[in-house]
Amino acid sequence: MIFSQDRNAAELYLRKIFDGRLIFPPVEDPKKILDCGYGSGAWAIEAAEKYPDAEIIAVDISPHLKPEETPNNLWCQVDDLNEPFNFKPEEFDFVHSRLVAPGIGKSRWTGYMKDCFKVLKAGGWLQMVEIYFNVQSDNGTLTEEHGLRRWSKTFLEVYEDKKDLRAPTRLQSMMEAAGFVEVQSRMMPLPLNGWSRDERDRDIGNLNCSNAKDLINAMALWPFTERLEMSLEQFYVLIARARSEIDDLNLRPYFPLYVVIGKKPSA
Repeated sequence: MIFSQDRNAAELYLRKIFDGRLIFPPVEDPKKILDCGYGSGAWAIEAAEKYPDAEIIAVDISPHLKPEETPNNLWCQVDDLNEPFNFKPEEFDFVHSRLVAPGIGKSRWTGYMKDCFKVLKAGGWLQMVEIYFNVQSDNGTLTEEHGLRRWSKTFLEVYEDKKDLRAPTRLQSMMEAAGFVEVQSRMMPLPLNGWSRDERDRDIGNLNCSNAKDLINAMALWPFTERLEMSLEQFYVLIARARSEIDDLNLRPYFPLYVVIGKKPSA
């Protein structure tokens, strides 16, 4: 539920950072899969092709993102994840939820987790992938005086009355509270430039660099200028400074990327 152009770019670097893996928990021969927040449809299409005998249901609130052509076993539909699920209890073997945190209402998270739990069959798995939009530094050189930290602090606070943009850091505890077991959480640094010595991570950072510069502008323009009444001049000064810091290899900036899986107890 982030902007469409950012979702499309995100699919590219997430595929690379996950080494092409679609499903992390031990899901064997799934018959029915729910994809929450399908975005460009890339994950759902790959899942449909990898599991041709499975039925894939993909939902998103933005109908204009729906792919024009999809495999015969994939159905994309418009649905608002802030509303209770309309699916039957214990209908799915696997639920995939990715990059929906900016669109989920603050008071909806408990119900969203319970809905994911309810529609899973006993022994089924939930996999959640979310970016925490709080820029960190791999070497601790980012300070509160940096534009990137000011952008992060302001962005996390501007929606506090409506959104919980810190939810990615608490996915594990929320899943456990909803009844999931064998919950595992992993934070993976999503580099904003090519600072890493690891070739794969360096490639991801280089791929992500221009997207990160676009993202901090696109996601913040309306809330900063309308909700906080920041002037356009102030806004673009902040964005220019943050963008220059994204280019700074010495700062080693990254967004924390959380991958969390949990199992509905077997009957």
